Amino acid sequence: MRRFLPDQFTLLLIATVAFASVFPAVGNGASFMMVASNVAIALLFFLHGARLSTDAIVAGVKDVRLHALILACTFILFPVLGLALRALFPDLLTPSLWLGVLFVCTLSSTVQSSIAFTSMARGNVPGAICAATASNLLGTVLTPLLVAVLLHRQGGGHGLADAGRILIQLLLPFAAGSLLRPWIGAWALRNNRTLSKVDRSSILLAVYTAFSAAVAQGIWHAFPPIDLATMVLVNALLLGSVLLITTWGSRKLGLSKENEITMVFCGSKKSLASGIPLATVLFGTSQMGVVVLPLMIFHQMQLMVCAVLARRYAERETPVVAVAARA
Repeated sequence: MRRFLPDQFTLLLIATVAFASVFPAVGNGASFMMVASNVAIALLFFLHGARLSTDAIVAGVKDVRLHALILACTFILFPVLGLALRALFPDLLTPSLWLGVLFVCTLSSTVQSSIAFTSMARGNVPGAICAATASNLLGTVLTPLLVAVLLHRQGGGHGLADAGRILIQLLLPFAAGSLLRPWIGAWALRNNRTLSKVDRSSILLAVYTAFSAAVAQGIWHAFPPIDLATMVLVNALLLGSVLLITTWGSRKLGLSKENEITMVFCGSKKSLASGIPLATVLFGTSQMGVVVLPLMIFHQMQLMVCAVLARRYAERETPVVAVAARA
């Protein structure tokens, strides 16, 4: 039953939201937390750049079609489905919650969970490493551009100005970390476990800052339980549609079972670790608390569903050729 329970980081996120709901940062404290959050997010992307290895890309870059399909699912299929759901059911959610759902659709794939589930399901692990890495790298540029388009379609935002702002605030620290990798890359890899805690602390700090501002604006009074339940349903429709399309599409295209697994798990994920920093820069603390609610729910939902799928894939019969070889 443990695979159905929230992971430790999700529990920390829930605890952070609860703490911000009871003890929000206000006044000078809120201003300080905003600055600290921006610095922490810049540090997070700097460390990502310092730790990014090119070996994973080289290992899996040969299957161009597989990676193109995964990127198409991540940055084309998801936004199209999100816009379609909003067009079909515009009154199902409030405009701010629909914005959060659309924001989920623009994000890159996860890294750790995509690779972990692919490995658990006996899929193409090198392909998953390459696809997840490429998705996160491209997401730094594509996500703000997609958000700019979606915001423009909703009559809000500042279009390309938002994209330019996020490129400066996030891409520059990432590029700086990449440039310094020859000098600090080995140190970063040796201390990867410690730096992972720094990454998570940065995200928790951003969540606390955002929800403090949201609580001050009455977020929990603005959304009754029925709205939250409806948001869970919308996320379920989105995730279920992508899982069905990636599975059906892989088989129609004649992909191997290993590549099907990679496409299903890498093409259906959305990164919470990248999403929260991006939301902080794109929407600011005034909107971020509402925007990231769908993302936090989608994150836990994808882990629970994909854990079950990975187990089912792993229990599939071993190919006859492999059995004969062992005999």
